[in-house]
Amino acid sequence: MPESGHEARPTYAVAGRYRLGAVIGRGGRAVVYEAHDPLLGRKVALKMFTATADSPDDLQLQQAEARLVAGLDHYALTTLFDAGVDLTDPERPRIFLVMERVAGVDLRQRLRDGPLTPSQVMNLGSDLAQGLEAVHEHGFLHRDVKPANVLLARRGPSSRIRGKLTDFGISSIIGVPDDSEFTNGTAAYLSPEQVEGDDPGPASDVYALGLVLLEAATARTVFPGSVEDSAFARLDRDPEIPAEVPARLAAVLRAMTARRSEDRPTPSEASIALQDVFIEQLVRARQVDREVLADAEPERLSAVRRYNVLDTEPDEAIDRVARLALRALDVPVALVSIVDGDREWFKASEGVALTQVDRNQGFAATAVATGQPWAVADLRDDPRADGHPLLAEQPDLRAYASVPLTTFDGHTIGAFSVMDRRVRELTEQERADLADLAAITMRELELRLVGRSALFDG
Repeated sequence: MPESGHEARPTYAVAGRYRLGAVIGRGGRAVVYEAHDPLLGRKVALKMFTATADSPDDLQLQQAEARLVAGLDHYALTTLFDAGVDLTDPERPRIFLVMERVAGVDLRQRLRDGPLTPSQVMNLGSDLAQGLEAVHEHGFLHRDVKPANVLLARRGPSSRIRGKLTDFGISSIIGVPDDSEFTNGTAAYLSPEQVEGDDPGPASDVYALGLVLLEAATARTVFPGSVEDSAFARLDRDPEIPAEVPARLAAVLRAMTARRSEDRPTPSEASIALQDVFIEQLVRARQVDREVLADAEPERLSAVRRYNVLDTEPDEAIDRVARLALRALDVPVALVSIVDGDREWFKASEGVALTQVDRNQGFAATAVATGQPWAVADLRDDPRADGHPLLAEQPDLRAYASVPLTTFDGHTIGAFSVMDRRVRELTEQERADLADLAAITMRELELRLVGRSALFDG
């Protein structure tokens, strides 16, 4: 939320720890401050609510619920580092949440500049649907999915759009607002069953996300107008999807915004459907050849995103494994590649300057498509090397060998590869060493996936 007006911030440290800075957002029930955590030396966002509890027991229950929300961890959700109840003023207890400070803008701000591209809508929607799935699996509903609650992480110019849902689980902590508290923005994303007075369920969040994605594709609110006009319009008609929205994407959005909740896909089904449309678009545009696609490609892409390593800073632990490969196998180049929908990203690239190549040109696409190791003694004899950017950078590279990076549930997300300037075939022992290095790398990614909540726990 953009800052508005002036807010006299507390001068004390919240929970004896968090020092508040400027107001960076404000809603009807909370104020968001930029804050500093001196214990861990990082900037955070601290959201302060007016608690609804009237008794110590109720406050303890709300604090327990807040900490449960803080235990959620997913790449498409803002990370919650801490939660509690600020009792500095006993007459005015306030729940607070300490969240990661996401550098960027929210989707509402971004859409002032115009709509997203269809590919951006598909990727953003897939991310957010998986975030909703994580929220639902932990027993929460979001209840307030809207553009202002979608944060867009600031990335480099060549990076794909990345979104994070915020304010998930908040309604469970502070109580569901009654109709009089709805703003125009909130009413615009209610599901039909909520308008009719029924309790919301997971399908209600899916409906709201469908409206958000349709708005992202058009830069227009689907059900504009006053609170009543906006809320009740969806009981009479389905959202209008303009012709400029690609037909396959329109079909997914139409399913997500079906008036009957039982006709909507689950968040997981919506995410997979959006990835499927994205892949089809890449193939149609000839950005990706069908022969480099693995079976169950949408599910594989979901696994890639699950590890949250795309567009991230260099990782010292993975770099060290790559450097170990240089010494153990006596090669000048070692690569840890993650294969996205249309690109091969080098998460470690010892001996080369490139950080990414097109998937069609990437050697790791073969490992991803087959799920098997492969090697070639002399790249001059292999048509897969024709026009490869790595060979344009270093034309004297000759031998290549790679082992797939495979997740615990069987998806190949990339490859661990080495290259040599000699014409060379790896020995059986060297191939085993390369497989061990790939397993170490994958183990590192798995441990981070399991332990990320503990690492972030303030």
